[in-house]
Amino acid sequence: MKMSSNQKDIQPDSLDRNTRFTDVQGVEEAKQELKDVVEFLRDPERFKRLGGKMPTGVLLTGRPGTGKTLLAKAVAGEAGVPFFFCSGSEFDEMFVGVGAARVRNLFWYNFLVFRFDKSEGIVVIGATNFPEILDKALVRPGRFDTKIHVPMPDIKGRHDILKLHLKTVEVADDVNIEVLARGTTGFSGADLANLVNAAAIYAAAEGDQSVTTRHLEFARDKILMGPERKSAVIEAKNREMVAYHEGGHALVALYTPAALPIYKATIVPRGSALGMVAQLPEKDELNWSKAQLLARLDVAMGGRVAEEIIFGKENVTTGAASDMESSTKLARAMVTMYGMSDKVMLDPSIPFLSGEVFSLFGQKNHIFSLLPTDCNKLVQRAFPFCPQESYERAKTLLQAHSKEHNRLAQALLKYETLDLEEIKVVIQGRNLSRTL
Repeated sequence: MKMSSNQKDIQPDSLDRNTRFTDVQGVEEAKQELKDVVEFLRDPERFKRLGGKMPTGVLLTGRPGTGKTLLAKAVAGEAGVPFFFCSGSEFDEMFVGVGAARVRNLFWYNFLVFRFDKSEGIVVIGATNFPEILDKALVRPGRFDTKIHVPMPDIKGRHDILKLHLKTVEVADDVNIEVLARGTTGFSGADLANLVNAAAIYAAAEGDQSVTTRHLEFARDKILMGPERKSAVIEAKNREMVAYHEGGHALVALYTPAALPIYKATIVPRGSALGMVAQLPEKDELNWSKAQLLARLDVAMGGRVAEEIIFGKENVTTGAASDMESSTKLARAMVTMYGMSDKVMLDPSIPFLSGEVFSLFGQKNHIFSLLPTDCNKLVQRAFPFCPQESYERAKTLLQAHSKEHNRLAQALLKYETLDLEEIKVVIQGRNLSRTL
């Protein structure tokens, strides 16, 4: 068979034969599903004796960073077979035909000729973050007919992933992996690997001999809230505005029962934000209740409400732009996706998912812009729990806790960053034990 000149570039990766299932943690169900594929690659004849045909197209789905590619490499490593890797990101030349040629060459090299041939002993493992956009012909029986979802790791999975990565660094005795796993809800396997690596780099830069809890918390803050920009020069007036804005978010979160617990509040610029209140769930959330989503809307409104109360409506800033955007999207989803509005579901004059509701979003960037003065009747009916109601709840709460709000803002101006326990101390009027 004649092979093109490009085919010499497509070679099996010998390093991938050293990857095993023990190198992939936090996805035990997915590994169990793939064990049959490993057995098939090790001994194909065992599955042919009774006339059975093992599926040779496996599709791994899941969010980025969950370990799909690593799982595919582990399958090859466990079976002791060559692994040929081809990434979709390599096809940026598709418009000039080079990307398509690479795909053809890859499959020609394997004598697959872009088809699934069950007699060749070849398993095609695909991975995608968006299975819904794949061509239906590709996922029909006989091609990618085995589909395995690779989920985000739960607390046990995060514990195992952290334990695996921490083996490669020098760890201090004060590091508690269980506590770290509880505090990294929502982190993917890639996020956790990045956390450990960032902590190790930070420890080395400081000249420490081992990675401590402080280094790991620094790395977690960086991932959750972005890198600090301590060199940024912020005028005193703007700094005060940010302190009261973030204090508003924090107090609403603290006094709203269904809100997520506060992790930290800071007025140190991070990324594109001048300040931030980070929240972390106490446990892995499989579903979100209406009360929890309403609490998210209330917390989002806390910053703008705080600005209005302290500085007046004429002096509010653009700092609440992202809050308004997220609130609009969440309120829309609660009505159009989650069915959490009784008025929309039961009122025949406003059909569920009606064009009228969507046209409103096409005309306005933010629902909130309609609400403070002349709230459109359609919005009032379609969004009974819209940001306006959250705005009112946040306003009532902050007015009732004005002393605590002022104490918290002044503490943020003094210390810049406060964790949950420190927030509770300062709003009670007590002094923090730590120094600046």
